[in-house]
Amino acid sequence: MSINRKLIRSDMSAARQAVSSNRKKAPPAETAAEAFYFVKQMSGKTPMVVVTMDGEVLNGVIEWYDDNAIKLHRRGAPNLLVMKHAIKYMHKEGDMGSLDETPLEKEGSPED
Repeated sequence: MSINRKLIRSDMSAARQAVSSNRKKAPPAETAAEAFYFVKQMSGKTPMVVVTMDGEVLNGVIEWYDDNAIKLHRRGAPNLLVMKHAIKYMHKEGDMGSLDETPLEKEGSPED
C-alpha cells in the first residue's frame, strides 16, 4: 500500500509584502522647493539680489522662471533673462545682514 504525501508550503507573498512596505522609500527626485520659493518671491514682488558666477550683482524682482532661467525685472535698467547655471546665489534684498563676501579677520589676530 502506497501513501501519497503532499508537501504543504505556506503562502509567503503576504510576508514578503509586509517586509517590502516597511522599507524606506527613495526620496523624490524633485521636491518642488525651488518652484515654491520662486512663486513666493514672484507673488510678493520681493526685491532680490542675484550674484552671478563671475561676481556681478544684479538687483530686481523675479518676473517669471522656468527650468533653465529667470527673468529679472529691474527698475531704471533693462530687464534681464539670467540663466540658472550662471547664478552663484541669490537672496532677498537686505537679508544678508552682516554677512558679506569678504573673509572675516581671525580672532586673536593683531590689529594695528
